[in-house]
Amino acid sequence: MIGEALVDVVSKRGQEPRAHAGGSPMNVAVGLARLGHRVQFLGRYGEDEYGAQVEAHLRDNGVLLPFEADARPTSVAEAVIGDDGAATYDFQLDWSLDLGDEQLGKMLRDTTLLHVGSIGAMLEPGASKVRHAVELAQHTALVSYDPNCRPSIIPDSSRARARAEQLVALADVVKASDEDLLWLYPHRSVEESAAAWLRAGAELVVVTRGPLGPWALTRATGPRGVQVPAARAEVVDTVGAGDSFMAALLAWLTDHGFTGAPARERLDDLDAEQVGELLRYAASAAGVTVSRAGADLPRADELPSS
Repeated sequence: MIGEALVDVVSKRGQEPRAHAGGSPMNVAVGLARLGHRVQFLGRYGEDEYGAQVEAHLRDNGVLLPFEADARPTSVAEAVIGDDGAATYDFQLDWSLDLGDEQLGKMLRDTTLLHVGSIGAMLEPGASKVRHAVELAQHTALVSYDPNCRPSIIPDSSRARARAEQLVALADVVKASDEDLLWLYPHRSVEESAAAWLRAGAELVVVTRGPLGPWALTRATGPRGVQVPAARAEVVDTVGAGDSFMAALLAWLTDHGFTGAPARERLDDLDAEQVGELLRYAASAAGVTVSRAGADLPRADELPSS
């Protein structure tokens, strides 16, 4: 996993703010580790109190950390939870990846699955390094991407769209929310945008749609794709729900042998039954996460067998 680590300071009416370690790629790393997979996280955090919280969270969940904390402040996201459980964010960010190309290549040499996305794949100076990592990893790894758009950080949708399309063309698995796609492509439907990404190079495109449930397509499913209902849950908040879905999606693919560069050709052949199974497993993970506060992703024993 490559991308941002930060602390979500979550505020809800009538409650004291609470600080949770977060950041989309970091959440996915923790989610995969909790589901029993060996994960390495490449991202930065500071030597301050928030950085110590991030590092402890990663280590406590068994995520491997090749970097030490640095002297810059840890990034912070202030999340305000509305009455419906949805979160709005304000960010204080420092995103870079202080790695030379040779060092990065060595770290990626034995990687069979690389996930990137969110702020880490959009915000410079780190975004260029993320794209280079994807280019390097393509030779050995399955690549997944989640744009997880943040208009408050990258307000120019045309700029965000250009960056997203660069990574979609390089990725094998792409997951986006319907809100992401409608912001990036306001003049066409979510289904049209997903189909365009499939044509651009992705083998599996998954769209999360909140209470409507997820929908996905491969070349084998045809243009209608596959949809399943959202998991039933009493919503406390939605912080980390998309990351929980992403982690479980990648766990399902890994558990079914879809890792390494050769697996990308097999993704094309995922049929409606298999895609439905994948979506139900990932939706169940998101359902667990929305039922409790913060980005508290499930462990394997909290989900049905993948």
